[in-house]
Amino acid sequence: QQVQEDLNKQLFDNLVSFLRRSHSEFQEKTTEWTCRMKSREIPTAALVLGVNVTDHDLTFRSLSEVLQNNITPYIALLEAKDCPGIKNLMQKLMGQLMNCCVDVDSLEDEDYVQVSQNRIRCSMTSLTNWYETVTKKTDSETPSKKRTSSSRDWQSPPVVVIFKDMESFTTKVLQDFIVISSQHIRELPLVLIFGIATSPMIIHSLLPHSVSSLLCIELFQSLSCKEHLSTIIDKLLLTAQFPFKLGEKVLQVLINIFLYHDLSVQNFIKGFQLCIVEHFYSQPLSVLCCQPVDAKKRVNSLSHDQCENIRKLPSFRRYVESQVSEKQIALLTADNFLKEITQKLLEDLRVYHENYVSVLRCLHVFTSSLPKYPLGKQIRELHCACLENRVWETEEYESSLQLARMLNKSDLVTMLQQCVEIFVSSSGNEFDKTVEKLKEFLTQFQKLEAEAFQERDVSVSSQKELQKKTDLYHLQKTLLELKESRRSKKLTKFEMLRFEVVDYIDSLVRNYLVPADHKTLHEIAYFNTASVLRGHLNAAPRIALHTALNNPYCYLKNQALKSDGGRISNKAPDICIVYKLHLECGRLINLVDWLEAFSTVVMAVEGPNADAASSDQVDDIIHARFIRAVSELELLGFIKPSKRKTDHVARLTWGGC
Repeated sequence: QQVQEDLNKQLFDNLVSFLRRSHSEFQEKTTEWTCRMKSREIPTAALVLGVNVTDHDLTFRSLSEVLQNNITPYIALLEAKDCPGIKNLMQKLMGQLMNCCVDVDSLEDEDYVQVSQNRIRCSMTSLTNWYETVTKKTDSETPSKKRTSSSRDWQSPPVVVIFKDMESFTTKVLQDFIVISSQHIRELPLVLIFGIATSPMIIHSLLPHSVSSLLCIELFQSLSCKEHLSTIIDKLLLTAQFPFKLGEKVLQVLINIFLYHDLSVQNFIKGFQLCIVEHFYSQPLSVLCCQPVDAKKRVNSLSHDQCENIRKLPSFRRYVESQVSEKQIALLTADNFLKEITQKLLEDLRVYHENYVSVLRCLHVFTSSLPKYPLGKQIRELHCACLENRVWETEEYESSLQLARMLNKSDLVTMLQQCVEIFVSSSGNEFDKTVEKLKEFLTQFQKLEAEAFQERDVSVSSQKELQKKTDLYHLQKTLLELKESRRSKKLTKFEMLRFEVVDYIDSLVRNYLVPADHKTLHEIAYFNTASVLRGHLNAAPRIALHTALNNPYCYLKNQALKSDGGRISNKAPDICIVYKLHLECGRLINLVDWLEAFSTVVMAVEGPNADAASSDQVDDIIHARFIRAVSELELLGFIKPSKRKTDHVARLTWGGC
């Protein structure tokens, strides 16, 4: 929430400034406001938020709080689903402004709202009269509990009406409300805010010119949802502040859902929270995924079983195999020695995170400035590439290095300066020499610039001497020497220095951007079970339905429903029995044969103990159960009636899940 507020701060500041301008014009009765009143224009903010509709609620809640704290206590949030007609809109509007509860269903035939002991007619005239009444009160008699010290200073604060989803409102409702409001703009300082998900042109598509001309529209654009996501990843994942991390496959699942499904940052954060819950629930050693101060205490308090869990980790096994035999024995048998090594390995993992983030940001400075973005423009793309495998072994990285070796001096100097700032602000202690080396490169570039001025003067003088040589022999000799020097052209000092800079950045990448799964005990801090996350977030209704009908024990956990092999249990629900029988049939299913098979399975438990006297009644009950089960199966889309044979149904699904 804090990150979202920081991202929206500029947008909210602009909206507050817009509302202050419209409000001051109404207060002072300036010429501009008078002209606007004559033309009956309503100040309107067109707020373009993007197609990530699920994130809009949080944005509007934050905006409402900001406006209440700074501008006005009179704010109404309207949604299209609550306003099918102008009457419903006025009821909702007046109900929110007057802090009263409005039951739209009970007021379906009435145009009134209940305020205290009075019933007020839902009309713009009533709203204007109410506004004049509350604004005439003194400051000591605060007209609304929501009013804060900053909004109390205004004698006539504006009334802000926010249409959260403008595209969903019907054209007639918007037209009627705008036309009616424009007729009362002299008495009521109304300001409209249109929440737009698509394009500002939707205003002119929904409203004819005669209505849109009544609005004085100003456009406000929020940051794109991709920029929001990049900031969220930067603040939550690419930081040493939080020990919990996402593996490459898990992060890719969340990003793919974001990019190809809903573009919702809120849903991305919910997925991130789900990863946290799943990791700390399923990983026994996740108790060690904590801050360094707590990690030391928790390692010392590990039980023998927890020490055995550490020894079972694949990354720890690789670490043991790389040690000498005496140390291997100690690691596998002595718990106290294991705890000492675990503390050291966890500290190494923490230092790795700090160094990884700093070098990743430095590499992103270079790759984001290259044409075609071989490693991606966003830092999240580079982060995924580094988590997946050794990034320096990929073709994209090689092409990035080739492009970096062609950068001009000004770009290279700017990038080095940014890298120096990154390493200086880093919490790691290993980059002191790196900062000195980068500053040395900057100094050398400055010296090259001074030498370039001198060489330029020398070249100008040599060209003048060449022009003086009018002898053909000397002229040909000089031209041949120039041609030969171009053939065997040596690298200039700048090119050599540029190669040296790129090679040094390459060495940093190879030393610090090792994939996380190559580090010992990475399982403690990294959540890598992408299949579990995909099962939670990516709905597979057909598989779930098949599992529930074919094996009801999976969901009901009833021991009586356990079946051996392909046997059909008569203890299963009727729809499960009918479903299993239908799997054994062809394209057309005979209802009579299906009923007989169902009856055989259901009656199998009774056998010879069945009461012959009540057999007809039992048959009717079984027949009714069968009809209901078949109807449910048809409702789920597995079968449909057949026009070819009236006593048959057609099967609609084929193949296994």
